[in-house]
Amino acid sequence: MDQVTHTQAPCLPTGGPPARAALRWVEECLGKGAEVRTVRPLPGGMAHTNHALRVESGSGSTHELVLRRWTSREPAPGHRRYSATAFSPEREIAALALLAGCEIPTPALVAADPAGAYCDVPALLITLLAGHPPHPSTDDLPEYLIQLAAALLPLHTLNGASTMPPYVPHNRLDVRRPPRHALRPALWERAHDVAARPAPEAPARFIHRDYHADNTLWSYGRLTGVVDWSDASSGPIAVDIARMRRGLALRYGPPVADRFLTTFDQVSGGYPHDPYWDVRVLLDLLPEDETGVMDEAHVPLYENYLARILAQC
Repeated sequence: MDQVTHTQAPCLPTGGPPARAALRWVEECLGKGAEVRTVRPLPGGMAHTNHALRVESGSGSTHELVLRRWTSREPAPGHRRYSATAFSPEREIAALALLAGCEIPTPALVAADPAGAYCDVPALLITLLAGHPPHPSTDDLPEYLIQLAAALLPLHTLNGASTMPPYVPHNRLDVRRPPRHALRPALWERAHDVAARPAPEAPARFIHRDYHADNTLWSYGRLTGVVDWSDASSGPIAVDIARMRRGLALRYGPPVADRFLTTFDQVSGGYPHDPYWDVRVLLDLLPEDETGVMDEAHVPLYENYLARILAQC
């Protein structure tokens, strides 16, 4: 253990480095003589803290892994209206089992400590995928959107979707409250009216549930993986479409979100999207409380997007 090297990442997670007991557990999972050589924090994460580990086995082979720890026992912002078991290691374990045969690269489960019996907190040990979060240029956006859309097709056709927990919106609509920095509160009232309607009927499929660009990995312009499966569910594929659109609208503007929808329609061979889902997914950010507040600078961007969606409802 004295040889472990801790290196820095651009954006440190909030949970801190893994305890010595957690690293010892990792070594035991890899067999007699295994040693953790390096520990590197990975950027991002709210309820999770992720560290890339380089582990040398007793035979001398090297394993690139991720120790994924549930460092917050409270729901992450955006999940605060979820039940305590929804955002759980068990849920991700079930998702990774279904994903094992998927053609889209996803992490493979190496070992699990869902109760935190060996690590400092509940944890999963998974394989490290190559790549980095996307940073496409304007010229690269068309190809970027094609790959983001195409990646959903094999996910949505996975067998075993019924074994996953059903999709439940984060916002139960029991409180009608616009963002505290709202410039156009009437838009949010109309959005609540739309979301209060019965949801459009749709078959339940395996869905990521939190499909956005920062949960994808890229290398030299190619998508190399989809990560973070703690929210995977059985539900309408429209939820994945709407979640990606919400992120694209914030980062690049509503026209790019619309272009993603057009792209998915093309790669899937025809997809009738109901804007109800875009409204529902946007309202997942509300109501705000002390654990999560919509960034004031984002409010006008979301309101422009919302106005565009409501015009189609």
